Amino acid sequence: MTTKITEELTKPLLIDGAMSTALEQLGVETNNSLWTASVLAKQPELVKQVHREYFNAGARLAITDTYQANIPAFVNNGYSEHQAHELVRRAVSLAKETRDEYQQKTGTYNYVAGSLGPYGAYLANGSEYTGDYHLSTAEYQQFHRPRLTDILSVGVDVLAIETQPRLDEVLAELALAQKLSPDTPCYVSFSLKDHNSLADGTPLSVATKAVSKYLNVFAIGVNCIPLEEVAPAVELIHEATDKAIIAYPNSSAIYNPQTKTWTYPKGERSLASYLPQWLGAGLTIVGGCCTTTPRDIAELHEYLKGVE
Repeated sequence: MTTKITEELTKPLLIDGAMSTALEQLGVETNNSLWTASVLAKQPELVKQVHREYFNAGARLAITDTYQANIPAFVNNGYSEHQAHELVRRAVSLAKETRDEYQQKTGTYNYVAGSLGPYGAYLANGSEYTGDYHLSTAEYQQFHRPRLTDILSVGVDVLAIETQPRLDEVLAELALAQKLSPDTPCYVSFSLKDHNSLADGTPLSVATKAVSKYLNVFAIGVNCIPLEEVAPAVELIHEATDKAIIAYPNSSAIYNPQTKTWTYPKGERSLASYLPQWLGAGLTIVGGCCTTTPRDIAELHEYLKGVE
């Protein structure tokens, strides 16, 4: 599938960093079952501010604040189904509005990726890092269809099927996306148990080959994994597919699902210091996930300016 974004992949493409960490730096409390989606109803201007900060740092692709913005989660938190759908659509509109404003200011067209977090994110118990759940294909699709439909109704450049711990869920999502919008390119990004396997134990090479068969997939990779695991994971993916490879790790912090907090490693570790080895391993699209900030993206941007 050749699209506007894939035509740019002759050189590395920079995506944004964490929505959560950036919101927390703005004083938002995200320690709840809606996580970053909790700001969509009452403080949407802060979501735009975060998107703007990442664009200003050099990011070319913004991920919508829909990772945990699913209909059941909103309903469980007291919103009506109508309000829930409105909030999902709002998240996409906020990213697109910020992108359009940036284009008017700079002349640069950036991209918006509609985020589809896994069912484990809805459970809000850290199972997006373990894959400790199982639904049928029909049940996965029933869960993902309402949010996906809302995202597509507003329109995005790509779909981000991200932080995915289970291959069976990804295949269900890809089939649904192919049915609902076959011309919308997708990238798939897995969460890992180690650099050789998905969180559910599926070999990363097996998952990569299975996902590569889908024509609507333009990139495959990993996210929210430690910095040290990126290069070996990228090398493994590179051996299994000729598609673009995406990675956006965390800062090697460790997540506690009970307290919903991160423990940071001792000593400062920058994403930019690892970037040369990632690019050498075959990485095409790079950014940051949880515990990363606009500063991290700006440092990646500075390095990439010297990469042809």
